[in-house]
Amino acid sequence: MSDKRTMTLNLSDAEMRALEALCEQKDLSKTAVIRQALRLYQLVDARLASGGKLFFEDSKKAKAELIAL
Repeated sequence: MSDKRTMTLNLSDAEMRALEALCEQKDLSKTAVIRQALRLYQLVDARLASGGKLFFEDSKKAKAELIAL
């Protein structure tokens, strides 16, 4: 198992409520949600850095492109 390091994360009340809501919806710990978010951010960043595009598609097949600044 790899070495783990500890950090402190300061969140606003709104950010903490959002994190807690995700934890409840997904039945995950705060650490697990933050880890998933980090992996997702890495994936999005790599895709955009390589010139790719990201789209969301709803059940009616309507697409929306995610534009990152």
